Formats: sequence, structure tokens, C-alpha cells
Amino acid sequence: MSSLKLGVEVVSAYDILAKDGQGSSNPFVELEFDGQRFRTTTKEKDLNPVWNESFYFNVSDSNKLSSLPLEAYVYCHNKANNAKTCLGKVRLTSTSFVPYSDAVVLHYPLEKRTVFSRAKGELGLKVFVTDDPSIKSSTPLPAMDAVPNSLPKEKNGERHTFFHLPNAKQSEQQQKFPPMPPQQQMNYGVHEMKSGPPPSRAVHMFPGSSSQPLDYALKETSPFLGGGRIVGGRVIRGDRPTSTYDLVEQMRFLFVRVVKARDLPSKDATGSLDPYVEVKLGNYKGITKHYEKKQNPEWNQVFAFSRDTLQSSVLEVVVKDKDLMKDDSVGFVRFDLNEVPTRVPPDSPLAPEWYRLEDKKGEKKKGELMLAVWYGTQADEAFPDAWHSDAIAPGDSTSVSPTYIRSKVYHSPRLWYVRVNIIEAQDLVPADKNRFPDAYVKVQIGNQILKTKSVQNRNMNPIWNEEFMFVAAEPFEDHLIFSVEDRVGPNKDDAIGKVVISLNSVDRRADDRTIHSRWYNLEKSFSDAMDGDHAKKDKDKDKFRSRLHVCVCLDGGYHVLDESTQYSSDLRPTAKQLWKPSIGVLELGILNANGLQPMKTREGKGTTDTYCVAKYGHKWVRTRTIVNSLNPKYNEQYTWEVYDPATVLTVGVFDNSQIGGSDNNKDNKIGKVRIRISTLETGRVYTHTYPLLVLHPSGVKKLGELHLAIRFSSTSMLNMMFQYSRPLLPKMHYKRPLSVIQQDVLRHQAVNIVAARLGRAEPPLRREVVEYMSDANAHLWSMRRSKANFLRLTSIFSGLFAAAKWFGEVCMWRNPITTVLVHVLFAMLVCFPELILPTVFLYMFVIGVWNYRYRPRYPPHMNTSLSCADAVSPDELDEEFETFPATKSSDLVRMRYDRLRSVAGRIQTVVGDIASQGERLQALLSWRDPRATTIFVILCLTAAIVFYVTPFQVIALLSGFYVLRHPRFRHKTPSPPINFFRRLAARTDSML
Repeated sequence: MSSLKLGVEVVSAYDILAKDGQGSSNPFVELEFDGQRFRTTTKEKDLNPVWNESFYFNVSDSNKLSSLPLEAYVYCHNKANNAKTCLGKVRLTSTSFVPYSDAVVLHYPLEKRTVFSRAKGELGLKVFVTDDPSIKSSTPLPAMDAVPNSLPKEKNGERHTFFHLPNAKQSEQQQKFPPMPPQQQMNYGVHEMKSGPPPSRAVHMFPGSSSQPLDYALKETSPFLGGGRIVGGRVIRGDRPTSTYDLVEQMRFLFVRVVKARDLPSKDATGSLDPYVEVKLGNYKGITKHYEKKQNPEWNQVFAFSRDTLQSSVLEVVVKDKDLMKDDSVGFVRFDLNEVPTRVPPDSPLAPEWYRLEDKKGEKKKGELMLAVWYGTQADEAFPDAWHSDAIAPGDSTSVSPTYIRSKVYHSPRLWYVRVNIIEAQDLVPADKNRFPDAYVKVQIGNQILKTKSVQNRNMNPIWNEEFMFVAAEPFEDHLIFSVEDRVGPNKDDAIGKVVISLNSVDRRADDRTIHSRWYNLEKSFSDAMDGDHAKKDKDKDKFRSRLHVCVCLDGGYHVLDESTQYSSDLRPTAKQLWKPSIGVLELGILNANGLQPMKTREGKGTTDTYCVAKYGHKWVRTRTIVNSLNPKYNEQYTWEVYDPATVLTVGVFDNSQIGGSDNNKDNKIGKVRIRISTLETGRVYTHTYPLLVLHPSGVKKLGELHLAIRFSSTSMLNMMFQYSRPLLPKMHYKRPLSVIQQDVLRHQAVNIVAARLGRAEPPLRREVVEYMSDANAHLWSMRRSKANFLRLTSIFSGLFAAAKWFGEVCMWRNPITTVLVHVLFAMLVCFPELILPTVFLYMFVIGVWNYRYRPRYPPHMNTSLSCADAVSPDELDEEFETFPATKSSDLVRMRYDRLRSVAGRIQTVVGDIASQGERLQALLSWRDPRATTIFVILCLTAAIVFYVTPFQVIALLSGFYVLRHPRFRHKTPSPPINFFRRLAARTDSML
């Protein structure tokens, strides 16, 4: 029996059906989970009952928790015949089972139990999992008579036993909720893959448009990867079996694990020794850390030498002392590489052995060294943490590879919106008691500071009733600080009092339920405010105090936007209970980069030290840094779970400025690639080289090409299609929407928080990398980008202009045959108006099927012509790369210039949004999103048939009634057609 338990708190119900014949109900709740059934008490004559009762289910097998549903039934008890009537049910899957720290009360709409039953209202539940052994499962109630808490036999003669918390004492004991045990971490390492010949370089060119330079075009390749040769997106498998990670080329390495040493000889009579180990293979040297005065050191470090660059057939492992001469050593261990074994995962790691040290002549010396030497691939568990020969130049004598050179997986923090409502203050006491205070409240979380407006009528009890939104990240490190200030003069404020609230104590919610406000005592100093009121409760019980009335909550029903909205990689809300199951898996193989431009000089030669960063959802990945190479090979593979097809994967390439440079230098951007998941066919392997294009003050430049292998696999095609009818953002964005200005400000704060948290990792993901990957400055004014959006808009309407021109030619009888046919068609549609809509939908169906032949066969990529980057003037580039705020000499010019850029940036965004809507219309039949076009084409055919067999008057009448329907039949969230349209792919993915 598993120690895991499922806790359920039945809070309340709202607006349930009246079923007792007297306009009311006697409701109670039954809970069913894993063969166990509990029930609440019965509330007499109550359509809005409140229970606040807790139950605990035993989980028989924790491995089956993901497949066990929780069902809650609301019944009405009929006293006359001791029967029960179902008022509705709620069914929850494992995605709602979260640790207690993440659990919030959610109000679920009651669903019908059967097709012919009725249901109305909501049921409030709080569901969580725990493994605290002190918490026992709920036990049966004492023997019950035929009272409202007992039920008659169910059908099929089955009698059910109901369980309930027996008393308040037990309930109190069970409410000590422990945290959820840490979940098993996913292994993101690279596994074994099939060997084969060097990759083929068969290339197919896909220029983005006729005016796009051919050098900036996408190229399809047919490499030989671990799963076999990729031809046309399909895998041609070889004779040998393949592994799960099959999207990268196999790279073979010689691994050397230096574990420890013992009985090392001392260098003098004191017996002191400062040992370290040098692993030497040809001109490559890897050096461990050294120890002070230690004869039995332990290093446990791994060195990986690429087999493609082996320069010797002998491996030397040398124990040295840091104070001895360069050519002197403590002892040697030599290996003939022809005798080194090969290890293939999932074989167990090779056991290290003790080797006796030798001198230069091969004679045995005092001391032993524990080593393990083997051949392996990047699938080896030791690969991510190893020192790599391709991360250091030959002959470089630096000690060990710095941590910022290694590959790393990062997880961005979970972000919350903090909603703060400042209501009023009471009994404010200013420094000058002869005047009323001109009071306002300053609210601060970290670097985020907002202020209320001053009240018009000054008094001791000001009322503001203003609401603010902030961004905070778990774990919460910053406090929520309120400071009531008094404006006593120009640029002079006096603090009346402070309140400090820990965000860990703030209520969390996943919907728009009401949060109760609280009064807080104002303290004179920050330290007193940090202490809170509890320590002074008895001491200052009768003391006069000023107070502040506020309402604070953590809104988990929103998705906190931390990246540009058109390139979002995650659309899930903060509250994990609202997460839906994943719809597929995205696999990315970062193969190599070709033809990179030198970003620095070393020893008089141009070179670059590159690494790649990929971002999707909360997971960021960083490849190892390849040093001193213009054609680096990474061959690292990563995997993400996909929850929404209308999301974007971003891959960027950067030059590591930390190698041989100052820590204050910024990592240079070399380019990035964006790929929308909905444009990928399911199961196809996309192997392309993407041009790395960057806009510089001197113009657009191609800095190289990035070779990627991408595959998207869906778990259920039906679930995938259903996603197109769901709202793009969580429900709270439509029930309590945020303004555009709020979204921009909060997104800027979210990016700063993510950059700060990832910058504290080891190795750090630097701020310039996070901002570049998140398009943090996409909202700033750019004449070039505005022109591009305007041209996109005109391109959308070019079809209408062409149709108007054609109609003008028809009216002018330029082509008599065409004009006669138009007359015949017009007369037919006028005489038979019922054929208009079927003809239109059938025509779109035919166009969609016809365009299937010309559907795109490759992901979208950066397009310089679409971005107007190939014909931009130097003056416009100078304006685009101008800092914000501007650095002009005149204060007046700076003010006007910044204002112009801000307003123009909003106009630019609006124009881009309009263009995106038109491009989505084009995407209906263009097969850019193959699933969406399939849905639309089938709907067109269905609509054509329905409109053909249904009288036009009936359709018009039903359509009018639908448009004029009662508000009761309207949903707060958008309708499925609107959701479908908003998920269509626009050309924003190809914008620089």
C-alpha cells in the first residue's frame, strides 16, 4: 500500500438546483476515488451550502495515480422516502492533483450525470496530494440510523458504506498538510544512438520569397542521424536498432575518470604534497584541481577527448605537485588506446581500478591512482559534467574547463500576478498635527514601485480604492511593502507609517472568487513592520494606532506573460490545478553550425566560442561551448512536453565572451530561429539549416547557419484538433482582462525577474541572452518594422484590389466571354439565392484542396524582405539602434522623441495585429498549419452540404436568432470559431 494520500476539502456549493418540492434542497456531497467513497453531512434547506469538510483517500498504487479520477456528486436527500437525487457531478483527473502548497480552492461547474438529467451551479473543492505518515485516511462514521446522513441501497442491490471525519479533533489533526515529495526529475541527457557514416550533405533550397536573397534561404538536408538517414522528413532506418534519442549525429569520445590517489610520495621531510592530475593526449591537456598538503586526495573528475581529434595512441595520466618544476612529476600511468574498452549505455558505468604509479622509465614508484578509461558517446552519463577537449584549444594549459562552458538545463521560476487593492486608511497622524495630510500610498515588491493618487478632500481617513498588479516569482524572496506618505511640499514627503506583508502568507486563487480584505497597523520603522503585529499584540493592545485597509491576493488563473505575446512558448496559467494534459512531445536536435563569422581575435586570428540556447515553456537549455571553431558540432538533443500547438520554439546562438575576456563583457548574439509548433506535421523529422541573420547598425548580416533536427509527436490527434476550439489564454484573461498598457509593464517586469533568477544559476544564463530570446525590446519604435507591418497589411488587401480591378475590367467588357459568364452567374444566384452560400463554401473547399499540392514543406524562417531589412536606410537604422530613452543633448528633443517613439510603437503593434488577422485568413486554406486547414476544409464541405439541403430562409432566421440570443446563453470566453481563428499561424514567425 502506497503512503501517498489524496486530500479533498469540500468547501461549498453555489446556486444548485431545488429538488425537495419546496423550492430548496437538502444537499450533501459524495466523493469517489480508487474504490473508496466518502460523504459530507447534509445541509437542510440550502441552495448555497457551506461544508468546509476534509477527507483523505488512500492511494493504493502511486504509479497509477495519473489514471485514477476523482468524482464528486452533489445529491439532494429526500426525507420522505429516504432517497437521493443527483444535482450534478464534477470529475477531476490527475492534472488537478497538486501538492498542498500549490492547492487553491476552485469552483467547478456541475455537470449532468446523464444525458437526460439536469444540473446547475458550482462546487468548490480543494484537492491536493500528501505523503505525511501522520495523516490517516478518513474513517467511517459511527453506526447510523436512517437519518439524512444515511442512504438507501443503490441499484444492483449494492449497499455503499460512507466515510466521514468522525470529529473536529481528528479534522484538526489532518489539516497539518505537508509538502509534496519532490517529483522524479526527467533525464535530459543524450542517450545511445546508431552509428553510421558521416552525414550526407544533400541540400534543397527554399527561398522565402522571390526577392529574398538565395544566401538567406532555408536549406533542407538529408543527414545520417542516430535513427537512420533522413530523407524528405522520413527516417530511412539502417540495419542496427536505434535508441530513443535519434535526432543527432553520433560523436565518440575517450572518457577518463580520475577518482582518487593514495600513498603518494612526499616531496620533502615534512611529508607535504600539493597534488593534482594532468590528463594528456597529444597536444590536449586536462588538469584537475589541486589540494594543499594531501597525500590521499579525491578528485572524481571526468575528461572527454573527441575521438575525431585524437593525436596520439597513448594516453598519459600524470600526478604532479604544483610547487615542483614544470617537467617534474610524482608519477605516471600510461594507457594504450588500442586496449581501451567501449561502453554502450544502458550498460553499467565502468568500474574504476587502482593503477601503480611509474616513473619516466616505466619503473614502479610509490603511490597508486584510481582511474577508469573507456570509449563512449554523448549518450554517456558522464558527458554533461565532463571536461571536453573541444571546449579548449590544443596546447592550452589552463586548469579545468570553467563551469560556464558546460551544457545545462534551466527551469525559469513560476511567476504569479500579485493583485493589490488599496482601499483606505484610518486615523493617520501627520508630523505637523495642525494640517490634514496629503496622503498617498507607495507599494513596492522588489524593484516594482507604484503609487496611488492623492485624495481630493484631505482628511485623517483618506479613501483611495485603487488596484495595482505586480509580478512575483516562487520561491518568494521579496516582501510586499506599503508606505503611507504625506506630501508636505514640492519633492518632499514624510513617511506616516509602513506595512510589510510576506507573500507566502497571501491568499492564492485560481478564479475570480472574492478575497477578504484586512486591516494592518502602520509601523513607524521598517524593522517594526517586518516584525508584524503578533509580537506586540498583548503589549500594544489598547494603544492608538493608524491602520491601512488593503486586499491582496496571488492570481493563479492568469498566464504571466514573460515573452513577446506573438512568440509565446507557454500559455498555461500559473495555478497547476488548471493545467491540462500534454498533447504531444517536441524533440530538438542541435546538430552544428556552419560558416560562422569571427566574433573576436585570438593569437592574431579571428575566431568564435559559441553555444546555443533553446527556450520552450519553463525549460531553457544551453549546449556546451565549442571553443575556437567557426564550424562547431554540438549534437545535443532535448525534449519538451507540448501543451498547446499555438506556441513557438526559439533557438539562439551566442558567442561566449567569458572565455579570455572580462566578466563584464556581454555575450554577443549571432542569430536565432523561431519555429511555431502548429506549422510542424506530426511525426515528420525536419532537418534544415537556418540562416543566422542579425540586424546591425550597418544593416542586416548573415553570421552563419544553424543545422537543426526537429520532430513533433502528438499523443492524440483528436485532442490536438480539440485544442483549436479552446481559448488561447486562460479564462481569467477574459473574465477580468488586463489592459494593453498593464500587459506591457508586467511583461517587462516578468522578463527582469526571469533574467535575474537565471543569472544566479551556475553557469549563469546572462541577462542579454534572456532578453534576446524573449524579445524584450520588440515593443520599441522602429521605422523599419513599422514599414514592414504596413507592407504586410497592403499585401493582405492586394487580393481585394485585384478583384476590384478584375470587376472593373468585366464592367468595361475587356473580355466579352468573361463578362457574359459573369452575367449568367449573377442571374443564376439572383434567381436561386439558396445557392450563394453553398457555392462560396464549396469554392473555398476546392481552393483549399487545390492548395494542398503547394503547401509549405518546411518551417518558417527569418525573411529579410518581409522585415524590410534589406532596403533600410542608414538614418532609420540609426534611429532603431538609438538607446531608449534617447541620448540627445536637448532635454526638450529627448522628451518629444521618446514620446513619439512610444506612441509610434503602439501604432506599429496595432498595424502588426491587423496584418496578423489578415494573414490568419490566408492561413485557412494555405496549409501552413496542416491540422487547422484540414479542420476548415472539412467544415467547408459540411457547410456546403448543410446549406444546400436547408432553405436559405431557415438559415437566415437561425443566424439572426443566434446573433440576438439572450445573454444567458452567451459565454464569457470566446466561441470556438473565434478560438480557432486566433490559433491560426500568421507570418510574425518570419519577422526579424
